[in-house]
Amino acid sequence: MAKPTGFLEYGREKQPYRPVAERLRDWRQVMEKWAPEPLSRQAARCMDCGVPFCHQGCPLGNLIPDWNDLVYRDRWHEAIERLHATNNFPEFTGSLCPAPCEGSCVLGINDNPVTIKAVELAIIDRAFEEGWVKPQPPAHETGKRVAVVGSGPAGLAAAQQLRRAGHAVTVFERDDRIGGLLRYGIPEFKMEKRVLDRRLEQMQAEGVVFETNANVGVNVATERLRKEFDAVLLAGGATVPRDLGLPGRALEGVHFAMDYLTRQNRKLEGDSIPETEFISAEGKHVVIIGGGDTGADCLGTAHRHHAKHVTQLEIMPKPPADRSGDNPWPEWPRIYRTASAHEEGGDRVFAVSTKRFIDDGAGRVKALELVDVEVRAAEGRTVFEEQPGTLRQIPCDLALLAMGFTGPDHPVLEGFNVKLNDRGNVWRDRNWMTSVPGVFTAGDMQRGQSLIVWAIAEGRAAAAGIDRFLMGETSLPAPLS
Repeated sequence: MAKPTGFLEYGREKQPYRPVAERLRDWRQVMEKWAPEPLSRQAARCMDCGVPFCHQGCPLGNLIPDWNDLVYRDRWHEAIERLHATNNFPEFTGSLCPAPCEGSCVLGINDNPVTIKAVELAIIDRAFEEGWVKPQPPAHETGKRVAVVGSGPAGLAAAQQLRRAGHAVTVFERDDRIGGLLRYGIPEFKMEKRVLDRRLEQMQAEGVVFETNANVGVNVATERLRKEFDAVLLAGGATVPRDLGLPGRALEGVHFAMDYLTRQNRKLEGDSIPETEFISAEGKHVVIIGGGDTGADCLGTAHRHHAKHVTQLEIMPKPPADRSGDNPWPEWPRIYRTASAHEEGGDRVFAVSTKRFIDDGAGRVKALELVDVEVRAAEGRTVFEEQPGTLRQIPCDLALLAMGFTGPDHPVLEGFNVKLNDRGNVWRDRNWMTSVPGVFTAGDMQRGQSLIVWAIAEGRAAAAGIDRFLMGETSLPAPLS
């Protein structure tokens, strides 16, 4: 146990962030490093519970009390060994995960939980600074070849695990750079791409092969993969955005959130984007439809574009500040949350539904019509009941649809002819194999839109399933079944 009285002596402190006025002038990561002393205090709050429910909250089963204790005792090298034992990419989860582990922290029963996510990020950052993160090529080669389709967190985690088990691994990515949504969907201010690149360098040094501009089912034949590889993992994510089929949807100035974010990220990568194709919020009234993380990413991006005003809409009512009676610990707390982008400005409007996009007469959006709604349950489903007298318009020069994703793209699925489940995602068995022998799946492609921590956990579990399929047994850890 880090410090037996630590949770009594110290309160939870927030991770330090750069001042708003400073960070709005650039695209660098908003978080700052913890100083050693306050970070040690935060690790000391961990109680090393007899039943650590943080393990239950984390799909990866991270050994959280272990590395909290080691950080408190200034044993950082051992801490990163414990962290890497369950998580290939703690720099991704430490930056991007909403931390379900903290929602399950036992200290959260009657106090603020331990700052688990911040300690995790500090450990991996220290490890890279000290040069402790080194390539781990396999001790022997199995002679087996595995194709991984998709280079998001699920695909990358599986690829690294499989390569370390001795298999020859090739990752196929349809974009021109590796990383999937980590590359083009996550803004630089949430995770700088150098963080992704340094991990990819490690994987390449371990022998993982990356093929870009390789859209399986389009310009890469699925038959090639079946012939050249002993197993295939489908980890292409859930990339089809949810649309909003309302009057005025086709107007100029109405875009999917991911189109907006991707073009900005490409610009920061150094790509030349014609002015007619780039989506800018500069000087505009921006309306973001969707109150989740992608919406917040659009909000922070619009701030850095110097938008005139930004409004984020959410159809659900505003969550409470604290857990409600029907949301007890250790469930994920459904409470009001403020992202770094919300601290930077803009308005958040809850319990509203969009009715239509209004034309300026020249084919561009000029306003958005919305109405207040009340949420109620009816016959086992959620109903949004419009409230009389609340119909109104708000200025809108740029509308961004950030309502999540409906499922995977189908060319690769049709090429392999895999079975889908009733939600339109890829069906799998307990060994992570699809209906086609030798073809496996992991991540959002089979789970539906979810968290980065689930993607990494599923990638690791699928790697164990593939290794068992190829070799008859496996020593790779499988956090999920």
